Formats: sequence, structure tokens, C-alpha cells
Amino acid sequence: MNPRIDEWRGRRVWMIGASTGIGEAAAHLLLDLGARVAFSARSADRLEQTVAGEPHALALPLDVLDHASVDAARQRIVAAWGGIDLVLIVAGGYNDMRADAIDLAAANRMIDLNLRGAFNCLDVALPLLIKQGAGGIGIVASVAGYGGLPKALAYGPTKAALINLSESLYLDLRPRGIAVYQINPGFVDTPLTAGNDFKMPALMSAADAAYAMVQGIERGAFHIHFPKRFTNSMRLARLLPYRLYFWLIHKVTGL
Repeated sequence: MNPRIDEWRGRRVWMIGASTGIGEAAAHLLLDLGARVAFSARSADRLEQTVAGEPHALALPLDVLDHASVDAARQRIVAAWGGIDLVLIVAGGYNDMRADAIDLAAANRMIDLNLRGAFNCLDVALPLLIKQGAGGIGIVASVAGYGGLPKALAYGPTKAALINLSESLYLDLRPRGIAVYQINPGFVDTPLTAGNDFKMPALMSAADAAYAMVQGIERGAFHIHFPKRFTNSMRLARLLPYRLYFWLIHKVTGL
């Protein structure tokens, strides 16, 4: 559904959410493959340490909730490299939440970070990509966006919204020559999942997740999901009657 990428050498990639987890691992993988990579996240010190000695990397601190900082980062990339070939929006947050303990402030923070933050990035990146008439944009959502899950009362709806958003983007942007990637990881061993107190089937490392994501982009996939033995099970579960779906989710998570 998107053009294949057979060569990363020289490609200009902006990784938003590159200080930890999948974003950091994927940014380093792309550097190893020859891409030029702009690392963006809130932690300026960590980014500087991460790119130290990397001639093809930029450290561009930003807060996805601060539109001006996102725009400033884009301007620095364009000034340095003349354009952007791929924008990957990986930044996001997670708080577990259940119906008997709704935390409205935490829910609003999740909506801001996971959804409004993505729109801040899109508002900055899309005019450039559309003007170029080329490039791509990927949004990391989650398997939690496929359907309701325990402890995901606020997190899950934001990721479902990102899945819907990426589908709408594809319809609008592919006729303009711009690739769109919907990226749905399962459970990945990152700081976001470190505090989970329930079973995480098919838990994978950030490095393996990054490799799966980059592979999906290379082959031109729109829907990139991993690990497939878990994500395909979740997709098939949505075809079941609700009674069976809810039973299966309880069985898998132990919650």
C-alpha cells in the first residue's frame, strides 16, 4: 500500500519520541542502515548523549504538547538537511486506569500526550510533506486500540483514535504521493510497560520491535503490527461475539 524502501542511505528521518523504548531503538537502527536521523524527545541531556559522535544525527529537544517547540525542531531539520523523508510519531504515554478508579487529570494528560500531541506533530510536518509531494509519516498506536482491555480505560481510546487517524490520513495523503504507516505494537519491554502487574503475552524487546517496525516500512506496509502471533490473535478476537471476546481477554491477561 506504500512504496518499498530498498535503501536507507541518505534518507532524512525525524523520530519524535527517540529517548527511550521503540523510538530510541528504531532511531539507532536507522542510523546503522545509513539514514540521517533527527532524535526528538523532551530530555535534552539524554538526546545529546545519545547522538554524541554520530555525524548523521541531530538532537532536537521538544515537547509534543508545545507546538512552537515542534515547529522549531522541523525548521532546524530543514535548515540542516533541506527536507524530511520520513516522520515517525512514537511519543506517547501510559497510565493504567479502571472504572472504579477514574483519574480525570491523568485521563486528560493521556488524551493530550497521545492524541493532541500527534496533531501538533501533524500540523507541523504535513505542510512540508505535501509541498514536497513525497515522503512518509508513521504513527505508533497500539494493539490496545483494537478493542477494550482491562486497565486501559484512558490509554486504549487514545490509541483507537490514532488507528482511525492513520486510516484517514492514508485516504488523504497517498493520492498526493505521501506514504502513511499505522504501527501497532503488542507488549514491548519499555519503561511504559515496566510497571504492569498482569500477564503480557509475547512480550518482546525494544530492539526486536524496532526491527519489525523498520521491516514493515521497508516493504511498504500500511498496517504494521507485531509480534504477529499476538496481534493477529487480537485481530481475530474482534470477530468473535462479545461474550467470547470478553472471556478471551480475561483469560489472556488474568484480569
